[in-house]
Amino acid sequence: MGDISVNLVRVVFVVAVTASLLGCGGGGGGASSGSSGGGGGFTPTPGGWVAGVFQAASSFKDKCAAVRTGTDIEGNGFPDRAGTATDEKNWLRSWTRETYLWNTEVADSNPALGGTRLQYFDTLKTFATTASGKAKDDFHFSEPTTEYLRRRNSAASASYGAEFVIISPTVPRDVRVVFTEPASPAEDMSGGQRKLIRGTRILTVNGIDLVNGGATQAEIDALNAGLFPANAGTTTTFTVQDPGASGSRTVVLTSQNLVAKAVNRTRVLTSGGQKVGYILFNTFSPYSSETELVTAVQQMQTEGVQDLVLDLRYNGGGLLAVASQLGFMVAGDTQTAGKTFELLRFNAAAGNRNPVTGQINDPVPFYRTGLGFSVADGTPLPSLNLPRVYVLATGDTCSASEAVVNGLRGAGVEVVLIGDKTCGKPYGFYPQDNCGETYYSIQFQGVNHLGFGDYADGFIPNNSASAFGVRLPGCVVGDDFGHELGDASERLLQTALSYRASGTCPTPVSSAVRSSSAGSATSRVPSIALEAPERWIMDTNRDMRLPH
Repeated sequence: MGDISVNLVRVVFVVAVTASLLGCGGGGGGASSGSSGGGGGFTPTPGGWVAGVFQAASSFKDKCAAVRTGTDIEGNGFPDRAGTATDEKNWLRSWTRETYLWNTEVADSNPALGGTRLQYFDTLKTFATTASGKAKDDFHFSEPTTEYLRRRNSAASASYGAEFVIISPTVPRDVRVVFTEPASPAEDMSGGQRKLIRGTRILTVNGIDLVNGGATQAEIDALNAGLFPANAGTTTTFTVQDPGASGSRTVVLTSQNLVAKAVNRTRVLTSGGQKVGYILFNTFSPYSSETELVTAVQQMQTEGVQDLVLDLRYNGGGLLAVASQLGFMVAGDTQTAGKTFELLRFNAAAGNRNPVTGQINDPVPFYRTGLGFSVADGTPLPSLNLPRVYVLATGDTCSASEAVVNGLRGAGVEVVLIGDKTCGKPYGFYPQDNCGETYYSIQFQGVNHLGFGDYADGFIPNNSASAFGVRLPGCVVGDDFGHELGDASERLLQTALSYRASGTCPTPVSSAVRSSSAGSATSRVPSIALEAPERWIMDTNRDMRLPH
């Protein structure tokens, strides 16, 4: 099958396309609002408004129009006290002034005239654009705190252990398996072969034609329920077609509560008579990424690999501390000694303090020991001491994954980029609850040891036709679903090995060819489209937490 340029998504069927503000986000654990006062002095009365004059955010914090009582799902009592809708908007105004990265680019307006709290929050950001025309702040967002806490505490969710991609959203629809989770129902071998493999196309779900059916809302709902079960123990029958196969087969899967593996798979390949390591790393999650990375790098170290291919094509981000550990494990002691992995750059008024936490803004070093997430604090980390690393990337390579690229470059390690432009997320935030809504407002930009962090238009391979983005050595090549990840014939990995040997790239395939398998827009029958919501904003973040 031809090249296909796509983003990793969870498939959802809807009758109409709906807009979503869930962008490629960033952030960290919840934090209390800073009260450093972003300049401008104090208002003469607590509820009054004078343009350019700001009272401390702390004076409005937790003053709510609707007071919550009791405790949240984490057992914490609600801090709410009686207040007004204007108090809530005054808090947003002052909090933005104190903590927002581009606070001087926010137009100041009277909170009493700003509509609802969410309508007012929508105005509290910069509306500038990057060189490419992309919104400078494409990540401004809020959600009910109950939803934030529910997702933050949902370590496991019902799944068959397969991720999907939409290639064609309308008839004839095309939904395929991107990867499967080890030891999951999708990888069950009880029938003599794995239930699903990379590239497997879904044809029917419980007898409903996914490709050409789904003409009614009831069918759409049934397809959703089958593909994405709400609970463990849901049994679903699929008709599927594997890559290169002419016929179809039937697969029966029962969902389980699963936590995605951070290191999905590893390989040690031989190329040009030398050993090349391969690590598919899908998330910097707090649950197991630390120990899984250590185990993977120890394997590479034991095997004596002379180069490493780090597959981050589907890694949206996570713990910045683990990103720093990964940087150290690639580069080693000599190249990282005395160097900063990432420094958080806040607004100018913050000085040398983090305006959210109030703490001194110390740089994040290249951590060389376990931190206590899942590796005992102080345990020395293995390292490969490599002068270069090959990173496989797509538009789903975001935030903490990009921090690895930027941090290594700051330490003098050559990063070769194979695949496509990364998402462009050098920013992050600390989610903040106030009166039942959790707000995400960009508060920092991450910069490396050389002070560089201007990659809002992404990192791009050097032969890219794009006029925007930070160019790195490497090659543009489309994701393909005809080979398993880690197979030396899989297109991105094959290109990395070829570039390693020759220093040259294959001829880029045009986007028209990459998307040709989905059919042209004019050839499709008008139909109900598949709509894929963005990932949760905290799945594509810079998570600033450290173990307590």
